Amino acid sequence: MRGSPLHLKILGGLTTGAVAGVVGNVLWRDAPWLDCVVDNVAQPAGQIFLRMLFMVVVPLVFTSLVLGVTGLGDISRLGRLSARTFGLFLATTIAAGTLGLVLVNVVGPGRVIDPEVRAGLMAQFEGQAAERVAAAAQSGFGIQTLVAIVPRNPIDSAARGDMLGLIFFSVIFGVALASLGRERAKPLLDVVSSIAGAVEVLIGYAMKLAPVGVFALIFAVTARFGFELLGSLGLYAAVVLVGLLIHQLGVLTFVARTFAGVAPAVLLRRSRTLMMTALSTSSSNATLPTTVRTAREEFGVSHEVSGFVLPLGATMNMNGTALFEGVTVLFLAQAFGVEMSLVTQATVLALVVLTAVGSSGVPSGSIPLLIVVLETVGVPGEGIALVLGIDRILDMARTVPNVTGDLVTSIAVDRWERRDAERRDGGRGTPRESRHPDRSHEAALAVS
Repeated sequence: MRGSPLHLKILGGLTTGAVAGVVGNVLWRDAPWLDCVVDNVAQPAGQIFLRMLFMVVVPLVFTSLVLGVTGLGDISRLGRLSARTFGLFLATTIAAGTLGLVLVNVVGPGRVIDPEVRAGLMAQFEGQAAERVAAAAQSGFGIQTLVAIVPRNPIDSAARGDMLGLIFFSVIFGVALASLGRERAKPLLDVVSSIAGAVEVLIGYAMKLAPVGVFALIFAVTARFGFELLGSLGLYAAVVLVGLLIHQLGVLTFVARTFAGVAPAVLLRRSRTLMMTALSTSSSNATLPTTVRTAREEFGVSHEVSGFVLPLGATMNMNGTALFEGVTVLFLAQAFGVEMSLVTQATVLALVVLTAVGSSGVPSGSIPLLIVVLETVGVPGEGIALVLGIDRILDMARTVPNVTGDLVTSIAVDRWERRDAERRDGGRGTPRESRHPDRSHEAALAVS
């Protein structure tokens, strides 16, 4: 596939990795050599690719937010930008959670699960479930989550991957830097801008590994994924996947057309690389570099808006996660015979929206907070064992609307900001044709 576009190379890696893994699972499931290949070849290769992406997340978030906030010029714009961003985040997340609850009520996947299958799954994954329940007990979700947003030590937050703490410090630092005045802030801003340019180059290096990394990640999953498990939980998985598809192709494309003026076909075509990266990495944080590149190069989103909206979205805007959590809570309630009134389901909706904000943007990062929701509404937290075996596949799928929601929000907010600028300039704003810059990597670096 030499000379092919990046999204086709990633698709090739995704397809061949999935086929190879499925064939290996069917023909040599119990063969020791298959485990050896997964443990010593596929997993390390996939982890190298993921680590290359995670490596640039902290400097990308810091530089993007600092340059985004200082680039606003008038700090009073920050309040309007925040309101628009969080308004769309909240609206799309509530829509996703509501859609999931409606689907699971209509289909009722938990009512048809075989008691013997349920007992078998509980026994098979009870060890993993116990670990997740213990992690949920230490998650501290609640008022402590709000307190923890303000970091004691921003360097420690960056080292631990505490994205909320890093985001808070970066925004406040950007506001403080903008308050110094252009002359005093310029030397440090030049340094931050140079770091941002170097990060862009590092992202390019990481994406060169994407086809091989995607092949390895998907092969490792499919080689160990049993069809029997999919058959046992097929209806539940189908509800989640159909819900994610409806949200992706229906809700998010509607928002893109209505608020950003982007046709659904254009949105889906230009974000192909983004969606495939999200599908293979199962991580909003790992996909963040690709999300930023897609917003700027494919849709002409300004560096100020993309630098502000997208790091926030990777941490706080989890559309697919909210839908998954809503479906899972009601599925497990049905499986354990726990009745859910409309009032209780409204509570579930509120909780999944809140926990989606608090979920970490890493693979299966929502599970500990999902257990908190389960126990809050009277469903045994250990019941998470029923879905742990299939979660890896669902995690891959729900990451796609997570990052697409971030992208759509950035495009919409950028469009509103440009309209405001045109009104302030008396209709002499940025010409329409200049909003879609050259999409080559060199042009993006030149802009940086």
